[in-house]
Amino acid sequence: MGILRRGKSEACGTKSANRRKGAKGEKLAAEFLKRQGYKILKRNFRNPFGEVDIIACRDDVVAFIEVKTRFSDAFGAPSEAVDLRRRERYINAARFYFSGREMDCTVRFDVIEVEGEEINHIVSAFEA
Repeated sequence: MGILRRGKSEACGTKSANRRKGAKGEKLAAEFLKRQGYKILKRNFRNPFGEVDIIACRDDVVAFIEVKTRFSDAFGAPSEAVDLRRRERYINAARFYFSGREMDCTVRFDVIEVEGEEINHIVSAFEA
C-alpha cells in the first residue's frame, strides 16, 4: 500500500513540476514575442477543443502558438511533440476563437521551442 501511495505522490509531483516548467516556458515565450513586436491577445485560451498557449498578433497576422518547453533533448526536439491531434486542436480552437467575429487577418500556427533559456520561434509550423 505504501508503494502505491509513493508512486502516486511521485506522479503528482512530476505533473506539478511539468506544469511549472511549462508556465516558465510560456512566460519566456510571451516576453520574446513582445520584444519581437507582437501583442499578446490571450494566454492559456481555454476552449472546447483544449487550450492554446498564446494567441498573439503583429501587423495583420494572428498567430496561435504552441509553446513546448524542454530542459534537455533526451526526448527529441520540443516541436516534435506537436502531433497531428494537437495540430487539429489548434485549428479547431482558431475556428472557435473567430466564430461570431469579423476576421480581416491572416491566421498562422506557430510553435515556440524553449530549451533552457534559448528560444526558437518556428513560424508557420503547420497549416490548416
